[in-house]
Amino acid sequence: MKLELYKEIALTRNLPEYELKTGDIATLIDFVPHPTGGEDGCILEVFNAVGESIAVITVPLSAIKPLSSEEILTIRSLTKTS
Repeated sequence: MKLELYKEIALTRNLPEYELKTGDIATLIDFVPHPTGGEDGCILEVFNAVGESIAVITVPLSAIKPLSSEEILTIRSLTKTS
């Protein structure tokens, strides 16, 4: 799996703590080693549909994948829980 910095990726799992779902798109900002030898991670920036930054998060590498030409983009509403 070839992941490049500053490219868009897709999430491979739901991340309810960030209100994100499988298939949501984010930009890969950096790679980070696990502090105790576990799975390495990455830092992502998440944008809304009009390009406004809404979150910067850290996830394990297994939670992302590169986009492919066989996929299409879609939109959904981001519902904030209070």
